[in-house]
Amino acid sequence: MYDYIVVGAGSAGCVLAARLTEDPDIKVLLLEAGPPDDAPELHIPVTVATLFKGPYDWNYTTTPQPAAADRSVYWPRGRTLGGSSSTNAMIYIRGHRHDYDTWRDKYGCTGWGYDDLLPYFLRAEDQQRGESADHGVDGPLRVEDLRYKHPLCRAWVDAATAYGLPANNDFNGGNGAEQDGVGFYQVTQRRGRRWSTADAYLRPALDRPNLTVETDALVTKIEIEGSAGGGGRATGVRYRRRGREERTAATGEVIVSGGAVASPQLLMLSGIGPADHLRELGIDVVLDAPEVGGGLQDHPTVAALWHAPSTKGLWEGINSRTFLLWQSLGRGPYASNAAEAGGFVRTVDGLPAPDLQYHVLATPYIDQGLTDPARRLFTVLITAVAVGSRGRITLRSADPRWKPAIDPGYLTDEADLEVLVAGVRQAREISYAGKLAKLTAGEYAPGEQIDSDDALRAWVRRDVVTLYHPTSTCAMGGDGLGVCDPDLRVRGIEGLRVVDASVLPAVPRGNTNAPTIAVAERAADLIRGRTPLGPVSTAEAPDASEAPDASETRDASETRDAAEA
Repeated sequence: MYDYIVVGAGSAGCVLAARLTEDPDIKVLLLEAGPPDDAPELHIPVTVATLFKGPYDWNYTTTPQPAAADRSVYWPRGRTLGGSSSTNAMIYIRGHRHDYDTWRDKYGCTGWGYDDLLPYFLRAEDQQRGESADHGVDGPLRVEDLRYKHPLCRAWVDAATAYGLPANNDFNGGNGAEQDGVGFYQVTQRRGRRWSTADAYLRPALDRPNLTVETDALVTKIEIEGSAGGGGRATGVRYRRRGREERTAATGEVIVSGGAVASPQLLMLSGIGPADHLRELGIDVVLDAPEVGGGLQDHPTVAALWHAPSTKGLWEGINSRTFLLWQSLGRGPYASNAAEAGGFVRTVDGLPAPDLQYHVLATPYIDQGLTDPARRLFTVLITAVAVGSRGRITLRSADPRWKPAIDPGYLTDEADLEVLVAGVRQAREISYAGKLAKLTAGEYAPGEQIDSDDALRAWVRRDVVTLYHPTSTCAMGGDGLGVCDPDLRVRGIEGLRVVDASVLPAVPRGNTNAPTIAVAERAADLIRGRTPLGPVSTAEAPDASEAPDASETRDASETRDAAEA
């Protein structure tokens, strides 16, 4: 018997397992449906796309999207220790201050404003550049500057600044409000190797006698005692492991950390969800909770590509010589996260925060990265990050082995469509500027012939896919709103919480891994009954665009790392 059962050893689950077991009197069971993270390819940054549709991927597919040319879209999600932090592009972005203050002010999530969450970003972080008002050191999560920057990505940053966008050396600085501009992303790497939450949090805790980790363990149901209709209590879980049915109890809480797809799926399989939907599948209703699975948000993206015949692509630098360079020094093309550069812009004046994000890849991104590169193209992913569209997760079957139905509702809010069209037009203008203009030889996609607004809208609908950032399917809210309350407790069921990206009331502006980790850090304090860390304001922080470039300064932690290597 355990005090806490954590379902899902992903970005949030690893944090919780490590933080809860800091108390030797707390006994935790961590259950992960996927295998261990011991494959070499999980730790090599540049191998991101090779993990798609493999043994470490849930390999989801959405329902056909009416506003996106009736296409189904492939959704990769991490299925191993570390979850998607073991398979993602490692980009460290917190999101804009406006995101978190909106959670607090619009959705009633007291305690989740930017100043409230900043101390948890700081506690988690081990920033290569050193400590500052905006950044922490000595936390588990290593954050570094890229050790490899491709010439095409450098040329794009040069072109974007020549076009007129501000340079930004720290998208997470400036009191959370200086996100605008372009530059290179920081990444969750350590000495050029992926640094997942399994590396950062879980592995250092594995020797603790009060932590038990089981992989290949698919949780099929949360056991709930009490009257139907609400008021029951979560007492344990059932799960399948290596062909056997298992069950175990929790004296404290069951904590669901399966992510934006698997968490609502498990709640519904356990009888917590829209009553009519559950009855249609023959599932006994424990609690009629219509919001479970609803509110789904994701960042929609389109890939614009240009010919670059005179410059070797990133993929051309992948060979035995550069692999040895990476093995010995953590440098070279193998240290690339593929999406090295980018930035944030506002497509219209008067917005409270950016509504568009760029990711630049020195390789062709075709068929969501599933097509092997065969020509010299570079890619600009154009992404709407102030998303209006909402969707829903529903069950296809009462059998937990069935994947759920995923309907992200892409482009159902036409404002998302217009942001992407504006982004394509701006990306074209950038391609004509600076050094980049000399390296390109025409547009591959959408192609110069697609130029009118209507033609671009049609192309966006045919091309839009996911940027891998689903959230909000078990959202928290105040005043009785949302699946969870602001302490992340499932309303109507005692002893049950959800802690992962599904609790975010709305998707933040930017990549979602860092916010998920910070949410789990704060949740660990809430679960243990600790007073949350006090709010921190960095109002006097310098403008992010004026921060020193780490490549021009000697970092003490980098020196320590070299000595350890």
